[in-house]
Amino acid sequence: MNDITLRKMTLDDVDAVWTLEKEAFPTPWSRDAFVHEMIGNRFAYYVVGEDEEGEVVAFCGMWLVEDECHITNVAVTKRLRGQKIGEALMREAMSITKAHGGRVMTLEVRVSNDTAKNLYYKLGFQDGGIRKNYYTDTQEDALVMWVEFE
Repeated sequence: MNDITLRKMTLDDVDAVWTLEKEAFPTPWSRDAFVHEMIGNRFAYYVVGEDEEGEVVAFCGMWLVEDECHITNVAVTKRLRGQKIGEALMREAMSITKAHGGRVMTLEVRVSNDTAKNLYYKLGFQDGGIRKNYYTDTQEDALVMWVEFE
């Protein structure tokens, strides 16, 4: 992994995160959604990855509710994909979840996204079911995945 520093997202990061969101997803969240995550959602916790110049090049969002964590979105800028930054983000999210008393983590992933699914399997996630027509842009199904912590 390049020299990427992981840290908690702040309101000042919203524009950079929104830019990454638009690059990574065909139906991105709105800028206002990220503002709400930072100031209006007490369950939200986001991690950003910064490069050597301080540019936000990756992020991972999660909702920490009771002893569960739901991953909302994970994105890495296209130019740095394949360098284990997504894995570092997920490992950080798992550590944060455990530190907050979390015992299980869950997420949805496109059934066609083999790269992401392989990462999640590597991290111990298991298949939990299918959400039919979950993605509004293509009606693609989502694979629900989960991992329990000891």
